[in-house]
Amino acid sequence: MECLFCKIANKELPCYKVYEDKNFLAFLDIRPLNPCHVLVIPKKHFRWVWDVPIKNDNSLNISEYYIIVSKIANAIKKAFNTDYVVSLVLGEEISHAHVWLIPRLKNDGHGTAIDLNNIKKLSDREMVGAQEKIVKELKNQ
Repeated sequence: MECLFCKIANKELPCYKVYEDKNFLAFLDIRPLNPCHVLVIPKKHFRWVWDVPIKNDNSLNISEYYIIVSKIANAIKKAFNTDYVVSLVLGEEISHAHVWLIPRLKNDGHGTAIDLNNIKKLSDREMVGAQEKIVKELKNQ
């Protein structure tokens, strides 16, 4: 199977990593809906988020997944000085479980709801800057 996220998790493709442990990886989306749009994935391939086990002895479980999602969302809130981060679980564009974390920013061009077609063009420098801000906030938790 040719899975883009499995290739990223296996370090066959690069990413702007913000978090990694033995079971999960979080990185910036290269087609961000706002600066600091993060994807949180299990390293092991699961088609859907709800396929991640409820119980598992090595912490690869849905509870641990959402603890990590929460930590990263709170780091994004602090890094980008925003009161809310939208979380989405769509799963149709890439066939690997993932949670989107998208900060809502003042004048972000989305209106009252996230516009999935409002993709931002960010330079490598802007991506690295966002990555560094999140990593810094995660270290401060």
